[in-house]
Amino acid sequence: MAEPVGPTTPIELVEQAYARYPKAVREARRRLGRPVTFAEKVLFAHADDPFTIGLERAVTYADYRPDRVAMQDATAQMALLQFMLARLPRVAVPATVHCDHLIQARIGAEIDLAAALDTNSEVYDFLSTVSAKFGLGFWKPGSGIIHQVVLEQYAFPGGMMVGTDSHTPNAGGLGMVAIGVGGADAVDVMAGWSFNTRVPKLIGVRLTGSLSGWASAKDVILKVAGILTVKGGTGAIVEYFGPGAETISTTGKATICNMGAEIGATCSLFAYDARAAAYLKATGRDALADLADANSEWLRNDPEVDADPERYYDRVVDVNLDELEPHLVGPHTPDLDRPISEVKAAVEKEGYPAEISYALVGSCTNSSYEDIGRAAHVARQATAAGRRVVAPLLITPGSEQVRATIERDGYLADLEAIGATVLANACGPCIGQWKRDDIEMGERNTIVSSFNRNFPRRNDGNAETLSFIGSPETVVGFALTGRLDVDFRDGLVAPVADELPARGFDPGESGFQAPADDPSAVEVVVKPGSDRLELLQPFRAWDGKDLTGLIVLLKATGKCTTDHISPAGPWLKYRGHLTNISGNLFIAANNAFALSESGQGIDVRDHSEVALPDLAKRYKDSGIDWVAIGDENYGEGSSREHAAMEPRYMGGRAIIVRSFARIHEANLKKQGVLALTFADPDDYERILVDDTIDIVGLADLAPGNPVKVLIHHVDGSIDEIVTTHTMSEEHIAWYAAGSALNLMAVQQRS
Repeated sequence: MAEPVGPTTPIELVEQAYARYPKAVREARRRLGRPVTFAEKVLFAHADDPFTIGLERAVTYADYRPDRVAMQDATAQMALLQFMLARLPRVAVPATVHCDHLIQARIGAEIDLAAALDTNSEVYDFLSTVSAKFGLGFWKPGSGIIHQVVLEQYAFPGGMMVGTDSHTPNAGGLGMVAIGVGGADAVDVMAGWSFNTRVPKLIGVRLTGSLSGWASAKDVILKVAGILTVKGGTGAIVEYFGPGAETISTTGKATICNMGAEIGATCSLFAYDARAAAYLKATGRDALADLADANSEWLRNDPEVDADPERYYDRVVDVNLDELEPHLVGPHTPDLDRPISEVKAAVEKEGYPAEISYALVGSCTNSSYEDIGRAAHVARQATAAGRRVVAPLLITPGSEQVRATIERDGYLADLEAIGATVLANACGPCIGQWKRDDIEMGERNTIVSSFNRNFPRRNDGNAETLSFIGSPETVVGFALTGRLDVDFRDGLVAPVADELPARGFDPGESGFQAPADDPSAVEVVVKPGSDRLELLQPFRAWDGKDLTGLIVLLKATGKCTTDHISPAGPWLKYRGHLTNISGNLFIAANNAFALSESGQGIDVRDHSEVALPDLAKRYKDSGIDWVAIGDENYGEGSSREHAAMEPRYMGGRAIIVRSFARIHEANLKKQGVLALTFADPDDYERILVDDTIDIVGLADLAPGNPVKVLIHHVDGSIDEIVTTHTMSEEHIAWYAAGSALNLMAVQQRS
């Protein structure tokens, strides 16, 4: 049995959480007048006040009290810089920082980790010291990917957490309502405030049958993404239930919940079952498993929900696992799905490059013991047949515990025997931390991965890299053929692997640092003149006036994800320096007004074409405020709040779109940016390059009240349009104060 490699969630915390359930669930049933789903039980048990909490899904805002906060190193920098502004002595809830994003994949685990420690030393020093001083647990570089470590160490059935990464819902595989948020939301929770969000809708996915053959848990979510699309889950918790759910391993369930972020879901959730108990025990948490067993009635749907789900969910989706084929999705979007049997025809029809330049296995989505075991089974078959990979194959273990165990059990040797390279226990190519030397920028090529996102430029910074997503075993199969248009299953039998190691987990080398016993003896390290870290200054408060004469910085066309607004990759190094990272603002956005490539805008004063970050700075330096216009699902993707802070810092006062992705809209409100939606989506077409925008009647800003926008055209004509917003009274107070953090600081002083 594994010994935990760091302190796990204290059993007392779980006992306190479970103690709230009987009263909270009774109140949920009374107020709703019906049986309740598992998600509703968790929400009521974590409500600030279950007796008064709002009930109307997708309408009412509600306050919740999460049990914990988790942050990865790229987002933790800005979150903790903001926390320092609050002038609090210690975090109010358990919180951890995980160093997984800043390790660039290039050569192999040992060399890449050493390079990261050297390159990022001042960031790691800052995160280490600020964690020690303010009571956070700190996981050093090489310890593993945040979501895998959280699943192994901290997640518990029926718990609630927020995390500064959009794939925080990974913990839903162990029955936790785990929500990806921006750093400002995390600061609220760490400061002892509640987490405020709209009451989520509920989507039920009924699973029947069982997985077999080449089909895996990854294929479940790829199928669901194809059904719901990238915005079909927006504002909803997706609950998986039915007899098929109990046939999937806990780490398989985590894979499904992890990629729920790609359909816009608030989070995804599986009920507690025997497989969850087995996982808890395998990761050294026997007492927690026993406690969950004793409270299992609270950790699943009421029986009536499973019997008649259409009555309780806003939508029910059926997936028969018996009929599920292995899938491949992409390129450029995670909801363009097709079964493997249709890939060859798609390659021919769409003209995708058939030759695969790289195959990549791992990421927070698919790097568990079972995942690597299934991939290794394919590799063993290849070795027996005298085959090696045709396309280069990179393997990323999810955690030090997984790495040590798969090394002990021979899985790494199996993969290396066919030519695979093992990378550090980190995100690497999944989030753009990948140094490629095999292609030139602009060169069209195909990669396959078991990652979660495949937006252009996401993995290697090259817009012409076509990224396709499948399961780990599918990726290894493709690596062996080296081509998309060849069925890799020929000559291979379907892989099998243990979901948990028979000999228990090998914890490997612990990378955990506990908070300091004497915080007063710790000095937070921020090097003067650093280009990596910059202490924050509060944004200016609203002056109470309407916003008039706003220049239109850009009108984004099509997808405008957070990768388009504030790309990662080489820019990750500036995540703690708002001035420097603002140099990437909108550099990947497609602007309807630009005449050339993406990332360009038009300076309306002289009609010159200028890179958008430079144009925003020109306007800022001239004291000119601006507005950005967006299309559907604006801000899809990562939870990075930099995509909201940068526009605010560079003079953006409002973002007006056809529709928002949930996390990004929340981030904009936190930073004091007006997030408005066209009441008539066709009004998007009215915005012209040299218009100026007035947003008027702001003195009457109130929940549910529309906001009038005047579009002044260069010919002197004016279009008056209506926009809507989702601000509550609290959000309006954030706007008036200049940001949520400003309001917190005022309240701390009073």
